[in-house]
Amino acid sequence: MKVLFIHQNFPAQFLHLAPALAADAKNDIRVLTTSKRPVPAGIKVHHYAIKRSSSENIHPWLVDMETKTIRAEAAYRAAMDLKKQGFTPDLIIAHPGWGESLFLKEVWPTAKLALYCEFYYQTHGADTNFDPEFTAHEQGLACRLKLKNANFDLHLLQADAGLSPTHYQRSVFPDYFQSKISVIHDGIDTNLLKPNPAVTMQLNDKTITRDEQIITFVNRNLEPMRGYHIFMRALPEILKRNPKARVIIVGGDDVSYGSKPPPGTTWKELFLQEVKSQLDMNRVHFVGKLSYPNFIQLLQISSMHVYLTYPFVLSWSLLEAMSVGCAIVGSNTSPVQEVIKHNGTGLLVDFFDKQALVEQVTHLLKNPQQREQLGNAARKFVLRNYDLKSECLPAQKQWLEGLLN
Repeated sequence: MKVLFIHQNFPAQFLHLAPALAADAKNDIRVLTTSKRPVPAGIKVHHYAIKRSSSENIHPWLVDMETKTIRAEAAYRAAMDLKKQGFTPDLIIAHPGWGESLFLKEVWPTAKLALYCEFYYQTHGADTNFDPEFTAHEQGLACRLKLKNANFDLHLLQADAGLSPTHYQRSVFPDYFQSKISVIHDGIDTNLLKPNPAVTMQLNDKTITRDEQIITFVNRNLEPMRGYHIFMRALPEILKRNPKARVIIVGGDDVSYGSKPPPGTTWKELFLQEVKSQLDMNRVHFVGKLSYPNFIQLLQISSMHVYLTYPFVLSWSLLEAMSVGCAIVGSNTSPVQEVIKHNGTGLLVDFFDKQALVEQVTHLLKNPQQREQLGNAARKFVLRNYDLKSECLPAQKQWLEGLLN
């Protein structure tokens, strides 16, 4: 079997599937990427080179499409070189979000094309125009998003199948293509991400254990789309009502999703300054981005984990926290509802209801037996539905074999 993966930041979502296929010596597994990151053994890497930049004074609605076209051309030319070398894939598995795979069926028309369907942009109620505080006032935003989706539309018209990690993410794609999308998560390594009652962690020269009340909040970057502003505004009262609690906040200062903050500041700093005078900063710890082993330690030591998000891509960190056995308070938004059942695998609050967040966090901190019950149920749910080795990876392989057969 010959498979070509396409992702500008490989391995990304193909972290487990690609090496699992490469482990079979009969397979020829390759990747086309710009990433210089190390790849698992057995995978041959081919790079494409971008040789031009975007045009000056191009229509602003077309900037995104031109950027993707530039990447698509570069990947197309690299693919033509691969074809001249005698390589013809049976299957191309691509994340279409950056455009690279747009013209590859022109190189290999008989190859099956499968897309990682992460998200199809919405003009209302999802990543855009969900939060009234940040409702977009850009004139023509819906028009720009339609052109942003044009890249996906062109991909969908030629794709044989799709793969989405959650049902919600599949649901935002056009109706005509949803029947071609299988829902299989990337997978959670539950053997690595598991409870550890004896865990300790160093924090500012102090050793902390599970005996302390630790609230965790994790984003790749601290920003409104992941509810950072809601959490920070609830934090003064959370700490006031729970005088023994500490909060550990993980995340960078950049922007992963959504709009940029006002010039000269970051979302992290903006909302911290809004409430800083009401906080005991000796109990609020911003730790930036952690190494993965330290991140696991933090989840294992957490008394409870808060996860908030717009209706958007579900973060791996929520399922990782559930796998570790954290008690979860999550936002009552579509992607979270898929894994958190209220009073079952966690507690849900309205995304915008700061007071409800305070009440639920306080309730759990004062009820360790319920925290344990919810954490155990969360782990069992992940083991049953999202375990990498027993559930997700076998399903991904079966999906792939079905495409080829």
